[in-house]
Amino acid sequence: MLNKKVEEALNAQINAELWSAYLYLSMSAYCHSAGQPGMAKWYEVQFGEEQDHAKILFNYINSRGGRVVLKPIDEVPTEWNGILDVFENTLKHEQKVTSLINDLYALTHTENDFATQSMLKWFIDEQVEEEENAQEIIDKIKMIKDNGYGIYMLDKELGARTYTQASPLSSGK
Repeated sequence: MLNKKVEEALNAQINAELWSAYLYLSMSAYCHSAGQPGMAKWYEVQFGEEQDHAKILFNYINSRGGRVVLKPIDEVPTEWNGILDVFENTLKHEQKVTSLINDLYALTHTENDFATQSMLKWFIDEQVEEEENAQEIIDKIKMIKDNGYGIYMLDKELGARTYTQASPLSSGK
């Protein structure tokens, strides 16, 4: 049986993951409008990943006899000051999500919920990767500066990203 405090925190995290998905879809729309279809595709993949994260938590709550309670998703930003600003905001957002996951993990420690701690390990590892990816893109954009060909090549590179379903979902759960 799922601890009520943990269940509430997991439900809040589902909302945060769905908000993240909505944010990344907004960032994709911005990149499309800025003439960067590859970057827009990169954010579309992010959108799918965040939906997967919410679904993993959704499945977990149900598997532990808890109840998923979906709440409204707050409005997301729709404007940025260029491509660098979009990716810097991505990194800041991922750092915030890391903090949320860490807080959730700390709660499971306090509540002696070892099963949820085990499940959250995947999210902790995922956040390290998310922050690293965002930082690498920021570093490339800063190196490129205003070089149009460099931006074009980075857009092509990011557009080659493909969606891969999150491993906890690939087991059919």
